[in-house]
Amino acid sequence: MMALDDRDDAIEETAPVWAVFGDLMAGLLGAFVLILVGVLIVQMDLVAHLNAEIEKRQAEEQRRMALEKALAIPLQSGRVTLNNGRIGISGSVLFAVSSDELRPDGRQLLKSLVQPLKVYLGERNEMLMVSGFTDDKRMREGKNQRFADNLELSAQRALTVTRALIEEGMPPSQVFAAAFGSQQPVASNADEKGRALNRRVEMAPVPRTADVKPDTREQVSAVPAGSAVAPVGAP
Repeated sequence: MMALDDRDDAIEETAPVWAVFGDLMAGLLGAFVLILVGVLIVQMDLVAHLNAEIEKRQAEEQRRMALEKALAIPLQSGRVTLNNGRIGISGSVLFAVSSDELRPDGRQLLKSLVQPLKVYLGERNEMLMVSGFTDDKRMREGKNQRFADNLELSAQRALTVTRALIEEGMPPSQVFAAAFGSQQPVASNADEKGRALNRRVEMAPVPRTADVKPDTREQVSAVPAGSAVAPVGAP
């Protein structure tokens, strides 16, 4: 009888140990499942982000190729460049030094850009931002000085190009002018070669900011600080 009692006591003492062990294993299993779920969620987020980035780059590449195709003839002439979706034209092609009067050859070049750009912008419901840039050389002082500084010169040049595009058939609702002066140089201003590269006009397709029918008489858009925006009136 005593032996049976001792055995029952041993079983009763052993049972709580197994219960604790079972609870511990259940807890570890639960923690493992939570970690696994967390890892899977992170991996799914990474895959989604990667796919979105791939789609974005593919869209940008398709956009670049479409723009290259639209401007194939002007690009072949060598007087127009295309870099990261920005159409660049050397300032010397369009204007004389310190002038905002468009050269005849420059107008012909702009005329050749109007039709392909109209089609490109219309298909994507985008607008064209015409940006003027200068070097950092100060304006010459004198009686014949027309511009207060480089920012004003770049604004007038951008406005001149924008108006020329409109005169050659670009809808006023699809184009606006912006000025950056000597900001955002593409080369060093330490020598004439670099300054010549910085004296330029760029045109870049940009998304419309709102789905609102624009006023055909005037186009104004916000641009980064340190730049100026020029209104464009239909001729």
